[in-house]
Amino acid sequence: MNTLSTSLSTNAFLKSLPDTLRPQLPPPLQGFQWRIPWGGLLQIHYGEATLHYEVGHVGERPGRSRTGWELGFHCESRDHALNRFLLDGFRRHLFEIKAELGDSIEAEMWDRGWTKIYEVYADEPLTEAYRDAVAARLAAIIACLHPVFVDLRSAAAAVYR
Repeated sequence: MNTLSTSLSTNAFLKSLPDTLRPQLPPPLQGFQWRIPWGGLLQIHYGEATLHYEVGHVGERPGRSRTGWELGFHCESRDHALNRFLLDGFRRHLFEIKAELGDSIEAEMWDRGWTKIYEVYADEPLTEAYRDAVAARLAAIIACLHPVFVDLRSAAAAVYR
């Protein structure tokens, strides 16, 4: 049997994603930390766990047109003004972000004063080949968004001194 078509459990999919992702990132971005706070959700960060890249499954619900895996950057700080500051900054760069990543990228307010910049990546069976494709797309998202985040985070630090 082809190992790339071997089915993975959700847990195996998420736990193996960081090792698949790391070599696809530019060397300065390979030093991330990761955690699975609960089943079905992977968070990747660079020192601030509340400001993280996230991979989580989105299922069928009324009003939701697609299912798949949400890939994106989540601003879940307790400081809602910081979350909003970051969202506004990403929105100022949304034209360039969409030019690089495509029109599927959205930037929006979310729950509990949180914000996110994300897309829903189409559902497929959880195989190693699909995991590799998700890792490649997440690497592209991180490589595009992280320089913007670093600049915004520095600006926020200057504003909130």
